[in-house]
Amino acid sequence: MDLGLKGKKAIILGGTRGIGRSIVENLINEGVNIALCARNSEQVDASIAELSGKGVTVIGAAIDISDGDALKAWVIAAGEELGGIDILVSNASAMTQGSSEEDWKAGLSIDILGLMNAVEAAKPLLEHAASENGDASIISIGSVSSVNASAPSAYGAIKGALVHYVKGLAKENAAKHIRANVVSPGTVYFKGGVWHMIEENMPDVFAATMKRNPTGRMATPEDIANAAVFLASPLSSFTTGINFIVDGAITDRANY
Repeated sequence: MDLGLKGKKAIILGGTRGIGRSIVENLINEGVNIALCARNSEQVDASIAELSGKGVTVIGAAIDISDGDALKAWVIAAGEELGGIDILVSNASAMTQGSSEEDWKAGLSIDILGLMNAVEAAKPLLEHAASENGDASIISIGSVSSVNASAPSAYGAIKGALVHYVKGLAKENAAKHIRANVVSPGTVYFKGGVWHMIEENMPDVFAATMKRNPTGRMATPEDIANAAVFLASPLSSFTTGINFIVDGAITDRANY
């Protein structure tokens, strides 16, 4: 299916591993020019080397997303180098699982303020793209933890705040044809990821969680990327402000 993305330009925060890397690869396959960032410079350099030569521009930089000024400067510079921004994807997360003050601060600085600062920097170019082409898109990767709570959790609460913030972006920018949506995965497995580490270090926890998955498996990064890229595309031009749960029915919540 042609998603109408060829020639568009996308910024991806956290684009070297897991879900973010799959989103980058899917966008490249659709003919999208890419600027990606992550904290690890070696992973950024390796990603650019691996993804170049596919007929699109692929650039990137090592950025500490908790450094708002550095992040905004990079988004502006990357947008100018690409020649615009049609799509902004925030896949960056502190991934803190506790409820200490440090857990809260990490989630706020990366998950919330990282997205907020990136949106602020990208907004003029998103507005220009939307005025020229009738559509621009902001995608944030959330979590089903935003709708499930069994104990105090900075991670779940921060992801819940993300849903609220993105809904506000959608309402504020709808008339400008800039859409904003959240994609919330359930359990996602990939080598080097959280559930891979749990599998190796806490096999009982992993086995119990696998049993909770009605499909009998965890999601792949590609499962989540497919949903995110579709939402980012002009085929979803009337979809904005949603929390798109992609969880293989692991949650009990009915989405009325």
